[in-house]
Amino acid sequence: MGVGGANETGGNESVAGHGATGGTRTGGSSGAAATASGGTAVSVSSTIAAGGSQPTGGNAATGGSMAIGGNTATGGTTTAISGNTATGGASSTGGNAATGSSKTTGGASTTGGSEATSGNSGTGGTLAAGGKSSTGGGKATGGATTTGGTKATGGATATGGASSGNCSTPPAPSSLVGWASVSGGTTGGGDAAPVTVTTLAELQSAVKGTTAAVIYVKGVLSPGVVTIGSNKTIVGLCGAEIHGHVGLNKSSNIIIRNIKIVGYAVGDCSLDPSYSSATGCSSGDDAITVQGQSTHLWFDHDDISDGTDGNLDITHASDYITVSWTKFHYTPRKDPVGSDSTGDLGHRYSNLVGHNDDNATEDTGHLRITWHHNWWADNVVERQPRVRFGQVHLFNNLYTSTASDYCIGVGVGANIRDESNVFIGVKTPVNTTSYSDSASAVRSTNNVYTNTTGAVSDLNAGSVFDPASDYSYTADAASSVQAAVQSGAGPM
Repeated sequence: MGVGGANETGGNESVAGHGATGGTRTGGSSGAAATASGGTAVSVSSTIAAGGSQPTGGNAATGGSMAIGGNTATGGTTTAISGNTATGGASSTGGNAATGSSKTTGGASTTGGSEATSGNSGTGGTLAAGGKSSTGGGKATGGATTTGGTKATGGATATGGASSGNCSTPPAPSSLVGWASVSGGTTGGGDAAPVTVTTLAELQSAVKGTTAAVIYVKGVLSPGVVTIGSNKTIVGLCGAEIHGHVGLNKSSNIIIRNIKIVGYAVGDCSLDPSYSSATGCSSGDDAITVQGQSTHLWFDHDDISDGTDGNLDITHASDYITVSWTKFHYTPRKDPVGSDSTGDLGHRYSNLVGHNDDNATEDTGHLRITWHHNWWADNVVERQPRVRFGQVHLFNNLYTSTASDYCIGVGVGANIRDESNVFIGVKTPVNTTSYSDSASAVRSTNNVYTNTTGAVSDLNAGSVFDPASDYSYTADAASSVQAAVQSGAGPM
């Protein structure tokens, strides 16, 4: 057990998965803080990749056969007859200009194209086609007000859209920065042909083994356990969600991005199949557990919440990992056995790095993790992250959980570079007193602290590693972090 640190095990972070206890933490205050100045401000910018290409009008919205003058909207018998307002007169006749002729079939200037692109509900198809609802008749057709449909033929302005585009093609990933880019990098399934899954069983099958695969997840998958092999890229489409528990054990070369992962414990920890009434929430599953020397992993633009124990725990000598543009949070829930310091919302400890204080032999020289542009948000109490051993780099992250006991926990053997992060309304942004020992080191530079409580101090700052010697990065100015992370973290 490390000096000054509670021997706090990570629950299901043990190799077996569920056997380790949730760990009681006690005070302890060795590893006295030293006030160290300096630290180099480095920083800016990851690019939030835009969503994939959006489908333009194409065939469905061109008016084509459905929106041409025809029976309904022509200058013929029913709607746009050659009457007073939308007759076959000069500007909006049902004749030469607005008839089913080649010039304005579906609208010359906006034939389901540039302004009213394809998309399901507002396309030039079923709803806005020259057919039933928005035909060449009354309001947006070749009739009275917008003849030929200068603005609304082929669908108004809400067609296509970002989310519609994501239903078939995912947004591009961010640029890979950090430890996952080192020593060969992280490529996941590479250029393997994508396979789309829509059920838990299909996903469970697709992620097995070591064959390279690119897997698109669509829909909300029923709760269960997903165990991921190696050489996989898993990408969410259309607001996809995986519920239950995702496990990586001895896995390598994995990318998980643009997806929402929700643990078992929504509202009540006892809903977790692994829950123990003897020890409470900490006996249950994380939303994601990384262990067993898993290596070269990249979590990008994810939303991870409501793990019974943790949201994303990384233990047992796992290595070369980047977590970027991801949101961590909890919904209010009960722990029937006990509660955290807030008294009623249960165990909400988000991210543990390193299994316990006694695991130095396995973990030393591993647990190299970069966290950047992440958001620790609602109801997170601790571990944002809590670190044992390894070299952990945190830059351009946002902390806003007013329920926090602390944010960054400096544990036994931890070596942490903390720079250009933003802490708003939280307690103890950097906890150097509860878990550290004489080998622990942290350097905090260029951070913004707004309405925070609790001391912020460096610990053995001179011995902190320099990430710039291992990979290239540029940290954004801390003043820009809140807006960028709140708008960009999570699935796109």
